[in-house]
Amino acid sequence: MLPRPQQAPLAADTRRTYASRVRMYLAWLAERPDGGGVGGDPLAHARARDWAVRDYRLYLLREADPKRSVRYVNNALAALDDFHLRRGLGKADISREDIPKTAPKAMNAPAQIRWLRAIENWPHLRDRALALLPFYAGLRVGDAVALDVPDVRISARKGLLIVYGKGGKIREVPIHPQLRQPLLYWLDERRTWPGAATTKALLLNRRGGRLSARAASAIFTAIAQAAGLEDPTTAHISRHTFVTQLIRGGEDLVTVAELAGHARLDTLRIYSQPTDDDKQAALRHLTVDR
Repeated sequence: MLPRPQQAPLAADTRRTYASRVRMYLAWLAERPDGGGVGGDPLAHARARDWAVRDYRLYLLREADPKRSVRYVNNALAALDDFHLRRGLGKADISREDIPKTAPKAMNAPAQIRWLRAIENWPHLRDRALALLPFYAGLRVGDAVALDVPDVRISARKGLLIVYGKGGKIREVPIHPQLRQPLLYWLDERRTWPGAATTKALLLNRRGGRLSARAASAIFTAIAQAAGLEDPTTAHISRHTFVTQLIRGGEDLVTVAELAGHARLDTLRIYSQPTDDDKQAALRHLTVDR
């Protein structure tokens, strides 16, 4: 067996996602009759590993219920790469699917207004501040719940967030004027919450501990339902909206990468591709006989 390589550090959200993807793969493997005809143990032999992972890719794209997107499949393959590396077997010999040239899902202008109004009407100050962090600061949900009180630096005229992102990278994000007051309101109320004097976390749960990413995601879901949006709205989509608005507004890719915490500029170029709404709107030019 190959020597076990050093494990690369993964962000907490990535670890959870990868663990879920690997569990699904192992469950699929266990249900295959006679091992699926891959000629050995896919968890121990390289050729059997390659064939099994290739079969799993086809299963996700063509047979799973529901069928999975190309982005999902490539993410699952990345999780399996990490899994096999940690077992000392090495990455599977498998190509990635080409991602469709469509910008990531973001809220259109009417949905943004409904989202912001739903946040303004939401009764809980903590949740309002949380819900605005991806939209006005481009934070991932993991970035938001990792914030500590000293990371929010607000002076009389300016404000700055110190964000600890993926891989321990630190970035500074200016506080948008529409985010400033909700943060101040929450900081004032936070003093009355359990754990306020002993816990550094900016966003507390009702027991006085740090708000979890799962609980934060549930808050986004609840506010989205209150907004009555047709499409699901998550923290990730709100973050995509932040990036999309900056890029389509003509901002320099390097600046946007710094604000959003993207290590690679290539990751951002996809935001300049047409969205599903753009494609739908293009059809308005076609002639209709009425």
